[in-house]
Amino acid sequence: MDQKKYKSFSPRIKVIQKIYGSLMNPDEVIIYSKNQYKKYIKDVVSGTLERIELIEETIVNNLERDINLKKTDKLLKIILFAAVFELMYKHSIPKKVVISEYVKASEFFLEKAQISYLNAILDKLSKLIRKT
Repeated sequence: MDQKKYKSFSPRIKVIQKIYGSLMNPDEVIIYSKNQYKKYIKDVVSGTLERIELIEETIVNNLERDINLKKTDKLLKIILFAAVFELMYKHSIPKKVVISEYVKASEFFLEKAQISYLNAILDKLSKLIRKT
């Protein structure tokens, strides 16, 4: 993969890894290494983890016919939750950017069918959560 392209969405990969690590080892302290995106990564990770119930409620209320979170793959769910957090709370980032960067980052973790599903779910949810 082209290094320039990777750098643009690599913070999302770190976000996904940090959230996954925190959910797998809840007693472990999350360590954020020095990085130009450290503040952003920390904001998204802590915000997603702090609001996980609200994010889940938002997804269930808006997409109850489209997704069953109890049966959804853990990594897909983590990516979805982080993206929804950004859609709900990071209004300075355009929704198309949030969706495309999480879809690109998901290529490191998910299969093609799951990536397409994630894209469709995020697209539908973004229209319901954000008008701009």
